[in-house]
Amino acid sequence: MRTIKGPGLFLAQFIGDVAPFNGLPQIARWAADCGYRGVQLPTNDPRFIDLEKAATSQTYCDELKGTLTDAGVSLTELSVHLQGQLVAVHPAYDALFDGFAPPAVHGNPKARQAWAVEQVKLALTASRNLGLNAMVAFSGALAWPYVYPWPQRPAGLVEEAFDELARRWQPLLDHAEDCGVDICYEIHPGEDLHDGISYEMFLDRVKGHARACMLYDPSHFVLQHLDYLDHIDIYHDRIRMFHVKDAELNPTGRQGVYGGYQSWVNRAGRFRSPGDGQVDFGAIFSKLTQYGFEGWAVVEWECCMKHPEDGAREGAEFVNHHIIRITEKAFDDFAGASTDRAQNRRMLGLEG
Repeated sequence: MRTIKGPGLFLAQFIGDVAPFNGLPQIARWAADCGYRGVQLPTNDPRFIDLEKAATSQTYCDELKGTLTDAGVSLTELSVHLQGQLVAVHPAYDALFDGFAPPAVHGNPKARQAWAVEQVKLALTASRNLGLNAMVAFSGALAWPYVYPWPQRPAGLVEEAFDELARRWQPLLDHAEDCGVDICYEIHPGEDLHDGISYEMFLDRVKGHARACMLYDPSHFVLQHLDYLDHIDIYHDRIRMFHVKDAELNPTGRQGVYGGYQSWVNRAGRFRSPGDGQVDFGAIFSKLTQYGFEGWAVVEWECCMKHPEDGAREGAEFVNHHIIRITEKAFDDFAGASTDRAQNRRMLGLEG
């Protein structure tokens, strides 16, 4: 067992154009003032990190870490959610996902994919230079438009999609191995890696690659009606990152998991600030502690009602309340007896 690190805060949902959310030193100080000890940094905004420079300049990386240290926080991990998404895009989503890439590659899926692959490679190298051992990504999706089998899927369609997904990620996983950094895929609806079975399908195709790991976010499992505690029992050896995000699923006679195309606030399944939803975080922290999870508990704030700054401040306190400081002795040590092999044998009836 070990004590989980935290609290950390994923900065993506807070970055903006108004201070203190428009620059790394300012937002880091704000996070520290909220009670956070670490920040998880998205890599798609050059105001916060220059990926190419971070991949090529140790001095730059040292200065970035120094900026965070001066603000009172550590860097937990880098995120390439958006770039990872673009490693594999079904044509139905081309127009929507062009917005994740620079204008120079809009309307050109091959150029956009090549840009995304290079971004992921740069982020892995940067993670190494920053002294990090894990990085979070989305897997992207080729088969997602066919997730519901109607009309009947042709034989081999899903298999071909996962074969191609593995072909695209295999060189990136190999680069991750060279860098000593795990790629932690966020298991997330909208990605081909959206539950345990789909993750296993991918893992089989990359031959169980040691760097193909998971980010665990129970909110996405609540919305799928998936057993998020059993998931830890099954995959704990692959879970290297943890998002503290809450959710609730309140199906009615009118809507359920799919939500009837409603806005987030009007869906049966919706994200909530930590503690406001249905996730049993006490059980989650207990299981992750039991299995020796080595990473950070990072709040990812997404809520359809609460103000983000309130959610952030409450989230730090929430994580602090749930982190389990592990014991160095057994609770029944007071009743312990001295070790005596001869006595043990007598107690077992093995003498005489």
